[in-house]
Amino acid sequence: MKVAIYSRGLDPEQGSSLQALLAELALHKIQVFIYQPLIQQFSLLPEIGQDIIPFKSPEELTDDVECLIGIGGDGTILDAVTIVKDSNIPILGINFGRLGFLASISRDELSIAVDALVNRTFIVDKRSLIHVDANQSLFGNTPYALNEFAIHKRDTSPMIKIHTYLNGEFLNTYWADGLVVSTPTGSTGYNMSCNGPILFPESSSFVITPVAPHNLNVRSIVVADDSIISFEVEGRSDQFICVLDSRREIVDINIQLAVKKEKFSVNLIRLNENSFLSTLRTKLTWGLDKRN
Repeated sequence: MKVAIYSRGLDPEQGSSLQALLAELALHKIQVFIYQPLIQQFSLLPEIGQDIIPFKSPEELTDDVECLIGIGGDGTILDAVTIVKDSNIPILGINFGRLGFLASISRDELSIAVDALVNRTFIVDKRSLIHVDANQSLFGNTPYALNEFAIHKRDTSPMIKIHTYLNGEFLNTYWADGLVVSTPTGSTGYNMSCNGPILFPESSSFVITPVAPHNLNVRSIVVADDSIISFEVEGRSDQFICVLDSRREIVDINIQLAVKKEKFSVNLIRLNENSFLSTLRTKLTWGLDKRN
């Protein structure tokens, strides 16, 4: 069995947990591809007598890699999506961060997670992605995201007007700081922070949510994910910000933009007991009454 390990970066005190993960994988004689900066940060190669192969780019992963383990927070999982691309390699998120909606397995469950991988006693959830099209090159060869696409004004510039169309028909003009188009997976992220609704992962929908709109009667709207959502932006500034998950680009005000569902999906691994409802209850402390 072959797995890959990726992280944006770990704090020095988290090195012992990484070593523990590698030790668990070694017990099962699992070959490991590991992100090169992690090897350099923790000087792994001289200390570990197991089959470790460094990688710097997605192209260096072989076709027989069965899983990519993302260690960190949800941002690490968002990065991992751009690494696996359309390869169907499932992603297992181990939470070394804070909230952890996507990286829902705690570091205390390392041995349980590895056992689940070896025995294949896990569940794979297919998650839809959002794809952005533009009349100029945006986001290189990964113009897709797991959580959301967002339009936002620059810094302290005034509000922008975002004329929004659904399948070519005018939907609304949003006077706001920005606009978020979220997948069901991303509905618990930026969308939720902007008072948007939470969608179940299997919902075949996008949710459009304004950021700080200057209209009391403007609310989020849920649309089918086979829709094409296009935008025209006006503002006093000549530029605004486009965001795909944690990646951002500054674009000209005259750019033509549209988003749609990506042709492929991404696979996320979860343990049997980690359902979406249990994650919501745990992460959002639903049902917790401090008076008790």
